[in-house]
Amino acid sequence: MPDLDLTFPTVTQYASPDLIAAIVYDGHDRGADPRWAETGAPDVDTYRTWCGHMCGMACLRMALLARNGDAPTLFELLDGARKYGAYTEDADTGAIHGLIYAPFTQYVHDVHHLRAEVHPALTVSELLALLDSGWLVMASVHKEIRRPENPAPGKGGHLVLVTGRHGDTVHFRNPSGHTEQARTVNLPVVKFAEFFAGRGVSVT
Repeated sequence: MPDLDLTFPTVTQYASPDLIAAIVYDGHDRGADPRWAETGAPDVDTYRTWCGHMCGMACLRMALLARNGDAPTLFELLDGARKYGAYTEDADTGAIHGLIYAPFTQYVHDVHHLRAEVHPALTVSELLALLDSGWLVMASVHKEIRRPENPAPGKGGHLVLVTGRHGDTVHFRNPSGHTEQARTVNLPVVKFAEFFAGRGVSVT
């Protein structure tokens, strides 16, 4: 089925889309991305540290671009979200935790003037109803949704932006898709459900 929203912007959490496969499957150094500065990162080490955690910022950037064609860089969005507590870092290990939905939605409302709602428990039927009402949904899925031909190894841990649906097919943008087809996706609802954790954030 052809994508019904081909004009919707696609933003990846890694600066070079053509390096995503090597980064996520072959151990390619994230800091060796020649386009890292385009994300707004202050230096390559900061990019290397954070790019694997930027799926939520990529989803937000797509929503903002869809609104009026303009949006801050990924790292400008990250800086704003961190000020609201949408990410935390462990003082001892440096481990990054987030995206934390409640402070994120407050940030989106206050700074970017978008309506956003947290859905800690979201059924597939409820997600479809949100789409039918014109909402975008940042849905928590397993990262291996990029290869839906394989059995789902789990649910959640990664965010994709669900942009609409046509019948029993959902359309979404995956910030860590390793191919063009894996970034701009049409997937049967039943297959999407195998990866979907039943939570997310709706934005309009």
